[in-house]
Amino acid sequence: MTFRVMLRMEIVPGREDDFERVWREGSDAVTGHPSNLGQSLARATAEDGTYYIISDWLDEARFREFEDSPAHLEHRAKLHPFRRSGSFHPMEMVEHIEGRAVAGRAR
Repeated sequence: MTFRVMLRMEIVPGREDDFERVWREGSDAVTGHPSNLGQSLARATAEDGTYYIISDWLDEARFREFEDSPAHLEHRAKLHPFRRSGSFHPMEMVEHIEGRAVAGRAR
């Protein structure tokens, strides 16, 4: 079953564009890992400066190995100056049902 990690990050006001750029530039530290299924960055619409980073992994054990990897620690250090506060939410996916629009999307 897929293991999902969601990070909620509140960014220092005025640093949002820099945060997005640094996150994008370092995304290969996550997506380049052999057990990563993908990640996304979302900006909250009702909370200024709040972002959600969601990443999916083959399983929790391989994610935990990644957590201590040099690539992850370096990427996390680059993002840290932008962070005002945040929270970490690991979870195991129970079910995923695609919506009707998925079949009609061009890939």
